[in-house]
Amino acid sequence: MGLTGKISFGILILILMLSAASPLIVPFDPDEIDLDSIGQSPGAKHPLGTDNKGRDILARILHGGKISIGISLLAAVVSMTIGLVMGLVSGYAGGKVDTALMALVDLFLSFPSFLLAIGISILLPSGIYTVMIALSAVGWASFARLIRGHVLSLKESVFVEAARALGCDGTRIVVVHLLPQCIPLALVMAGLKAGGYVLTEAGLSFLGLGAQPPTATWGAMISASRVYINSSPWMVLFPGIMIAMTAICFNLLGDALKEKYDVKAGADL
Repeated sequence: MGLTGKISFGILILILMLSAASPLIVPFDPDEIDLDSIGQSPGAKHPLGTDNKGRDILARILHGGKISIGISLLAAVVSMTIGLVMGLVSGYAGGKVDTALMALVDLFLSFPSFLLAIGISILLPSGIYTVMIALSAVGWASFARLIRGHVLSLKESVFVEAARALGCDGTRIVVVHLLPQCIPLALVMAGLKAGGYVLTEAGLSFLGLGAQPPTATWGAMISASRVYINSSPWMVLFPGIMIAMTAICFNLLGDALKEKYDVKAGADL
């Protein structure tokens, strides 16, 4: 992995470590309202200032990082797992199974992803788990299509033919021979998807469809403070910087993984 990928990975690990250790770093409760500290600009006591309820913004950013990044990573893993299974089965089985599964994939891909995520979030009770379900439901189809295409290019390969000649059944061929060949491609896709999930999670939280107050997420922080952007820009600026930086780092990490594993199907990502 190149220098850019290592730096991106290091920044993401640093954000996660700081978020996990936030109670030790910032001596403020992220949800505690302090009417004497409303709208304070960045200073010695509050390095990133306070919001419209007097809550320390640094504490809320670090606490929200655990939720925003955690949801994105879990959704990427769930999407990747579902997509791997569907893509492997569809690509190797072929015939009616492939047609039926790809019709389902096309159905999901026919909707704009953010609008689909909004629709799912509206149908289910608002909360962290609903956001994760929405992101996973939106993302698995692109994994499945990519993996299916890769399997189609592999299943007539010499090593698969040799496995068939040795008497291996379809399940063993898929699990032992094809799955390891698809994992690097899935990891690259997951790295790129996670960056998009950070943005989508922030968008859903901004619309009030994510974690509910007083739980801090970066999108919810921007939503709650957007009316103060002219008078107290730090309330919106710092959460926005974290969203942008995290999404960029995930995208750069995905590109680095693509180079590391020498993914041939890069044009499909």
